Amino acid sequence: MTDTDPGEEATLFPKTAGERLREAREAQGLSLAEIAARTRIPVRQLEAIEASNYAALPSITYSVGFAKAYARAVGADEVAIARDVRSQNNVTARRTDYETYEVSEASRVPTGGIALIAGVLAVLLLIAGGLWYGTSWFRSEEVLPPAPIENVEEALPQPTPTPATAGQVSLTATDEVWVRIYDAAGKTLYENTLKPGDRYDVPADADNPMINVGRPDKIQVMLNGSQVAPLGDGSRAIQDVGISAAALRARIDASAAPTPAATSATRRAAQRQPQAESTPTPGATDAMPPAFAPAPAPTTTP
Repeated sequence: MTDTDPGEEATLFPKTAGERLREAREAQGLSLAEIAARTRIPVRQLEAIEASNYAALPSITYSVGFAKAYARAVGADEVAIARDVRSQNNVTARRTDYETYEVSEASRVPTGGIALIAGVLAVLLLIAGGLWYGTSWFRSEEVLPPAPIENVEEALPQPTPTPATAGQVSLTATDEVWVRIYDAAGKTLYENTLKPGDRYDVPADADNPMINVGRPDKIQVMLNGSQVAPLGDGSRAIQDVGISAAALRARIDASAAPTPAATSATRRAAQRQPQAESTPTPGATDAMPPAFAPAPAPTTTP
């Protein structure tokens, strides 16, 4: 048996591109990690190139590109290496398979029963809406007319009548004057010396308010904005004089009513008026009875 010539062995069993790249790397004393640092290709893919396991690479394009980068890093013929990689019988193009992502958390995925119930409820809601708006099954067709209003004035809200005793009493000072306002129980409501122009509004809910003032002529009394006659002429002080709205109305009514003295004077003036003389009717003297005939004129003796 004769030894095989190395050159003849190389011709019969040519080395793959990966083997040639590995021999070039080892001849330079480089490791795969150093080649990976130079080419920025992962070590596992460099190992696949050296082992001619191109199926582990993404595609033939990546296989050729990685092999050429490896060849440049070790100083090999990158064109020949690329040609050999393409001609390798075991190189197959690898397509990227996209896997469907499935949610692994069962709590987020509705079960078939829940989905079925939701669908049934949606259909029932649609049917109910169609029946409600499209038919009158659930609504009464009989509409009762509104009850007639016999008296419009009775139907309208009537205003609350204002009590006859209600009203706002205001006291305004025309000069400096001391006043005291108190109620029926003697409780002081107001006590002060008013300056000219000062005003005091008597509380409307006061219990029979009364006034004590030395100069009533210096107080201007107003009832609901209308001036009332003074409480006094100022010749003497007044006390326990009612100043409620009812009391002032009573004063106004009393001043407006005629006094008995004025009525008697009017009657006497009417009696003093001369009576109209009546003109006798012709012939009336003759018709009178003798008892009512005029007496004859006295005769004067010369």
